[in-house]
Amino acid sequence: MFVVATAGHVDHGKSTLVRALTGMEPDRWAEERRRGMTIDLGYAWTTLPSGTTVAFVDVPGHERFVPNMLAGVGPVPAAMLVVAADEGWKPQSAEHLAALDALGVRHALLVVSRADLADPARSTAEALTHLAKTSLGQVETVAVSAATGAGLDELRAALDRLGAALPPPDLDAPVRLWVDRAFTIRGSGTVVTGTLGAGKLTADSPLELHASGVRVRALHSLGHPVSTVEAVARVAVNLRGVERTSITRGDALVTPARFVFTSLVDVRVHGDPVADLPSTVVLHMGSAAVPARVRPLGVDTARLRLARPLPLHLGDRALLRDPGRHRVPGGVTVLDVTPPPLSRRGAASARAAELSTMDGTHDLPAELGRRRLIHADDLTRMGFSTPGSGWLLDPAYEAELRARLPREVAEYAKLNPLAPTPPAEVLRQRLGLPDRSLLVRLHSGPVSGGGGLPAPVAQAVETVRADLAKNPFAAPESARLAELGLGPKELGAAAKAGLLLRITDGIVLLPDAPTIAAERLTALSQPFTLSEARQALGTTRRVAVPLLEFLHRQGATHRLPDGRHTVKPPR
Repeated sequence: MFVVATAGHVDHGKSTLVRALTGMEPDRWAEERRRGMTIDLGYAWTTLPSGTTVAFVDVPGHERFVPNMLAGVGPVPAAMLVVAADEGWKPQSAEHLAALDALGVRHALLVVSRADLADPARSTAEALTHLAKTSLGQVETVAVSAATGAGLDELRAALDRLGAALPPPDLDAPVRLWVDRAFTIRGSGTVVTGTLGAGKLTADSPLELHASGVRVRALHSLGHPVSTVEAVARVAVNLRGVERTSITRGDALVTPARFVFTSLVDVRVHGDPVADLPSTVVLHMGSAAVPARVRPLGVDTARLRLARPLPLHLGDRALLRDPGRHRVPGGVTVLDVTPPPLSRRGAASARAAELSTMDGTHDLPAELGRRRLIHADDLTRMGFSTPGSGWLLDPAYEAELRARLPREVAEYAKLNPLAPTPPAEVLRQRLGLPDRSLLVRLHSGPVSGGGGLPAPVAQAVETVRADLAKNPFAAPESARLAELGLGPKELGAAAKAGLLLRITDGIVLLPDAPTIAAERLTALSQPFTLSEARQALGTTRRVAVPLLEFLHRQGATHRLPDGRHTVKPPR
């Protein structure tokens, strides 16, 4: 299947042609048939001579219903532009062509209708002149008369050639189904319809709506239930557990975690100069029509602040419409779906210069160069096919971080001589990294400031060590430690360096003191009292009590209910 949208001025015979080709009534509402004009989107389909199915999205031609027309054209890859032979080129012919050009549509047929009422040559030449100046370029032309049937066979053959010329859809792409209708069927619940332009849908597929999870209950295509729908196709999706009031035209069902839901985008404008755009426009993307405020940046670049978030990818095409003047000033290419803030002086000018180098293509090295650091999941949401997972670093930025790492460690050690090795969290913050795991990538070994203890501290510690070597359990008093200049930080640094052992606050011994204590206590009659332990160790109660508690925590001794102690045999 392929899908074609009609386009053209009001009452030039678009719906009549679709009816003649398909035998179906594209106008869904009684009011449309009564007034003889399409007001909302209509749908019909037929089988072509090749056996291929073509589905038509029939759009309104009246200027009051241009938003409805854009909702139908937006997601469709090809168009059938209809111009009446007896009336020629008209205002809505021009506006519809401008919309197709703004969206970058490159595949179309020109159909000159009502060829039984006038010679189609003049209208054909006039229309081809306009088309040649747009993205459509040179297109095949067919003159027809729905009233007499003349040219309909030629039109069917031309549609076959149009379908064969369309690029194959990307069936592995994520789904983004723009909703053009939403309604309720009794017994089934909420149903939405749209044109599936890429990817494939299956029954019970997980999807996102407004960034929240939903599931598919059932699928229909061309009036029949199906288990799978592949792009490009018209599809009706029965949603499980979704209220009709929570979804409307312009919403989108998307593959989870594959799009950025954003209300701020930087774009390149194709058409009027950015300076000539009104401050508020309507952005048409897919079937969505969202008011947007324009902040000019460069000659052809701007920042758009949308009234509500849309699921977007880098490189998406959309169009701008000026509702006040009823015209399309141009199309846009999305350059950035997560643009940086412009809060500092000169930021807007710098951003304009950066955007001038961007074209919306998925250039991973260039994107890494601009962002320097980004998670693979975020790139995937932007539309990249990202190799690997986790954090991705621009090579130049990675080299810069590797060079900064030892400098940051040295600076930390200079400011913290007693604890020269920075904690991982401190180092992460100093380098401005979002995750500690990146430190491992930058430096696989232990990060150390080195340098040892400052000379005065090292000399004081050696004095304590010399005293303890003479009497291993004569822990220096707090006055003696203060006299030597050894406070909690200095003692902590000495303990970390393995020079002293802190039994508890204010009590330091040599690192081998627990082993010596266990040997002396083993020689006592078991169990023993605190007093007996104090005498065996040749120390005071001030040291003996915390030392026995330390040995108990280490599993070297056992405390009995009566307060006595035993030494545990070594394992």
